Amino acid sequence: MEDTSPIVTIQPSEDKHPCSSQKYGSVSHETAEGDIPSADAGIKSSKRAYVAVAVLCYVNLLNYMDRYTIAGVLPSIQNYFRITDSTSGLLQTVFICSFMLLAPAFGYLGDRYNRKVIMVAGMIAWIVTTLGSSFITEEYFWVLVLMRALVGTGEASYCTIAPTIIGDLFIGSQRSIMISFFYIFIPVGSGLGYILGSKIASVTGDWHWALRVRLFSLEVRIYVCHDSVCMFGDGVFPSSRSFVWSSLGVTAMAFVTGALAFWTPTFLSRARVKQGIMPPCVKEPCDPSDSLIFGVITVVTGIMGVFVGTAISRKLRDRLPSADPIICAVGMLSSSPCLFLAIVLAGTSIPVTYTFIGIGEVLLSLNWAIIADILLYVVIPTRRATAEALQIMVCHLLGDAGSPYLLGIISDVVSKLQATSLEWRFHSLEYSILICPFIGVLGGLFFLFTALYIKEDRRAAEVLAIGTAGRAGRRSESLGQFDAGGLDSVQLSLVEMSQAE
Repeated sequence: MEDTSPIVTIQPSEDKHPCSSQKYGSVSHETAEGDIPSADAGIKSSKRAYVAVAVLCYVNLLNYMDRYTIAGVLPSIQNYFRITDSTSGLLQTVFICSFMLLAPAFGYLGDRYNRKVIMVAGMIAWIVTTLGSSFITEEYFWVLVLMRALVGTGEASYCTIAPTIIGDLFIGSQRSIMISFFYIFIPVGSGLGYILGSKIASVTGDWHWALRVRLFSLEVRIYVCHDSVCMFGDGVFPSSRSFVWSSLGVTAMAFVTGALAFWTPTFLSRARVKQGIMPPCVKEPCDPSDSLIFGVITVVTGIMGVFVGTAISRKLRDRLPSADPIICAVGMLSSSPCLFLAIVLAGTSIPVTYTFIGIGEVLLSLNWAIIADILLYVVIPTRRATAEALQIMVCHLLGDAGSPYLLGIISDVVSKLQATSLEWRFHSLEYSILICPFIGVLGGLFFLFTALYIKEDRRAAEVLAIGTAGRAGRRSESLGQFDAGGLDSVQLSLVEMSQAE
């Protein structure tokens, strides 16, 4: 059947616009002597694109290892600084808050300036602050809190921009596969953060080394293409209903995963003390067994969940346009009872608890790659970084920015009822964590609302991309220059639309 998909073509002029020498916005392949990249060229990505994704995946792995190393050595940190549960939760909250507040700024810059430079600058800030936080003594807990906030600054630059680069480099089913590989390193990195953090602290006898050793792996080079891209401010803004509802669903998921990721190893350690399996930790290093086991479970279930979720999505998407949000809803709604049972059974059976945690994490991990793909196909290419930043800000503001601290506060308040009881110290944290399954149900409902609008909003984004291409073409002709990268991004969207039809 003859391909009738609309492709915008613009005749380049020898005149150069002042901004044509800048490296802005979307990543695209280099063109020789102003040749216009064809839409077909976007279908088969170059080797360099795969190298770029490999590097982004590697940095994503280190990113989440760093984020959850603190949780893996939390009992040791509590003993070292002599802090309560609520104060401990503050370590994660300040990190997420700075990450959240700066994400919109990096998203704005990522849609307009060189994404490679922005990411590298953020990574340098991340390395310096992480290394600095590993030398803090027990008198300066507030400095550790400050350093964790600055670490969030560095990570905001990376997490906002990286998924949009993958969205620029790949289209259709290829993009879904690459996104799944990228997001699989969220649970893998989180699990390795627990495992390596607790193991290094146990071997060295000092939790500070858990923050230092990982930095030796951060000597990476970011490979992205260098093209001249001049962005036009056409005012397109991600305001579709499916974007709003899916962002609320991601927020509920962030609340649940953020709270459980931070508190689960400590909670299970207290469960062992309550059952008399091991004595309470009074000096470091604390027993790392629960961090190790939880880390392994997180890695294995994360890999399973992401691959299964992506496979189901690819199988159902052509037959059911709303398949992606429905899969996310099923994952959230079915994981909630598993997490509830894991929490209430922790005081009586650790193996059963780990079983339900594993099932719940598989179901939650179905969503990681799918929610990113939803954003990429309901928002036009030139506004993806901004949309990613807005979603990050909302999901952290109402999700995991406050959930570890909130659960810590509830635990401290409840524990004061029987301050000297080790068993009650376990129950106080248990009662606070029980909030999470109910938030998970709420997230499932948000994804069901997303399913009502996803088909309409995806079509609207595709039509809007065509209009954006037309406006860009008229402006380029009037300026006598060719916007290679901007057109390439729009052409990829048009190819996606023709493939979907």
